[in-house]
Amino acid sequence: MMGYRSDRTAEDIKREITALVRELKDPRVNSLMLTVVRVEVAHDLSFAKVYISSLGGIEEAKEASKALNGNAKGYIRKEVGARLSLRKTPDIRFIPDDSIEKGIEMFSKLNSPRKKEEE
Repeated sequence: MMGYRSDRTAEDIKREITALVRELKDPRVNSLMLTVVRVEVAHDLSFAKVYISSLGGIEEAKEASKALNGNAKGYIRKEVGARLSLRKTPDIRFIPDDSIEKGIEMFSKLNSPRKKEEE
């Protein structure tokens, strides 16, 4: 039963953080290119790992995670707690992820045989 609750809370946190990132005005966080890939929450809901990816590559994701872990971390944690009415808001840590970049690379590899056949 606890797994279901942590999964549901992780999805709620993901939805709220996605909305909050769009509202941030930090120039290091390009909200149009940034995506929250997944959120992992501890079973006691005290800690959350937020994986973020950028269309610009892993370097932009690293810079954005540095900005989010530094200045915006407290604001995001406070807003997530207020919007979700959680008794204890998890400590949030942003981790850069390159899954979007890998997905685009895989998609181009899958489409390259089709292009060769068409020619």
